[in-house]
Amino acid sequence: MIPTRASFPLLAVQCILLFSKETNAFQTFFNFQPKQQTATVPKQAIQLEDQLIATINNSDARLGNSEDINAIVEQLEQSGYGISRPAISKEVKGRWRLLHTNNADTASPIQRKAVDATKYNIYQDILVQDSNGDDDASAEKKLIVSQVVKFGDSAQLCVDAVASTSEYPLEELTQRKGTGKILGVNVLGVSKVGEEAMEDPTNPDRRIDFVFDEGNFDLNGFQVPYPVPFRLPILRDAVKGWIDITYLSDRIRISRGNKGTTFVLMKED
Repeated sequence: MIPTRASFPLLAVQCILLFSKETNAFQTFFNFQPKQQTATVPKQAIQLEDQLIATINNSDARLGNSEDINAIVEQLEQSGYGISRPAISKEVKGRWRLLHTNNADTASPIQRKAVDATKYNIYQDILVQDSNGDDDASAEKKLIVSQVVKFGDSAQLCVDAVASTSEYPLEELTQRKGTGKILGVNVLGVSKVGEEAMEDPTNPDRRIDFVFDEGNFDLNGFQVPYPVPFRLPILRDAVKGWIDITYLSDRIRISRGNKGTTFVLMKED
């Protein structure tokens, strides 16, 4: 059977997973130590965050539908302790490590396969670059959201998305129109669209819109392009998305995505 184009990303991830299992270059995911919270954060928020981290540590999977984890996530979201206007706050920028995500049926098979492998770390980098990718202070700035999967010390996958907020607006990033199903099949994930996808007007500046732009496997310095043509016009709408940051402190971020998935991430020093 000849693999279709849609199957290539999953095959690539499976090949990397097989390569990783043959090496000892893993970074252990579980039993991580939480970063210390600053003294300006309310004591109740620190206690809830500590409880969330401990509950995730006691879980046997990074991908799942734990009622205990969901309950603490909702307490933090409704607590009012988080940083206001989180999408444009200085605290949101930097590297975040994925601790937990729920097992949503709307996520793509590739996403579920990658996230479910708990023996390597997954990061999300939220960075500001100029339009040429360097640090010229006078150049026009753009927001980049990168998904980084580290298979070991010398192997990783990095998928970059250009992003848009009120601080760094991107005119190209129009509202997504399609759910993402291809011929009725969930290949790239099933997204909310239309009224269901509208941003909550009572919580301004908590959404980051993005569109995936390019990706590469880096195997000890040898780069292999990620086999999804993100810039192909026929796929451009399907690779758009957004995350709503529902809770943010200087060590914990909770986000809900356009495919109905909830993410819990920890800030890296």
